Amino acid sequence: MTDPAVRAAELRLDAALERLTAAFRTAVARPEEHNCACHWGSAEELALLKVPGAELDPDLLRRTWQAPDWDDHAAVLRRILPQLATALAYPGSESFRYRAEIGLSLHRGDWQGWPPQQAATVREFLHAFWALGLVVPERVSHAGTTLVLCVEASGELAPWLDAWAALDHPVADRALAEAVELWEDDLLAEELPWYTWHDRDSLLATLTAWLTHHAPARVTR
Repeated sequence: MTDPAVRAAELRLDAALERLTAAFRTAVARPEEHNCACHWGSAEELALLKVPGAELDPDLLRRTWQAPDWDDHAAVLRRILPQLATALAYPGSESFRYRAEIGLSLHRGDWQGWPPQQAATVREFLHAFWALGLVVPERVSHAGTTLVLCVEASGELAPWLDAWAALDHPVADRALAEAVELWEDDLLAEELPWYTWHDRDSLLATLTAWLTHHAPARVTR
């Protein structure tokens, strides 16, 4: 029998992906956008970014979000977001393995400054993706990196921790126990357990205070 929490989270992510695809299905890179053929890709590949909805192979998708030197990174990101978000939702995809780096790419795109409806669509996708990762047993070991994606994309830690705290579910507790084990050495050294472009000290203080309050009871029950 399917866990109701898992089913609800799956439906939420499906709906978030549908809204995101609808919001960005016509997005394209700027006509004058360019990149280095030696380091990024060919003229034919660049032309695909100026066609709405054209499928990119996984390698091209990675090279596109990974490139730091687009003239308009936000426009390029909007162009690939439907495919990138769909790939992220599948743990077997190449994109899933790059979650932390994709978070940094989303941050570079300044998605929170996009038109309100677009920004809300991206925010809901991130929250839905995070929520599913906390209730599916097969994703337990990935929760720490999924958190990094959400934090680096948004520049915030508290909302994601609040969602974790509010979720009374054994898989969420297991995910927390594994994350604590993974982070332990860094936290004991008073280091944030991941690379960040944001205020490291503030994130570390928030994470440490939250773990001190929530982890002892949840990782032992």
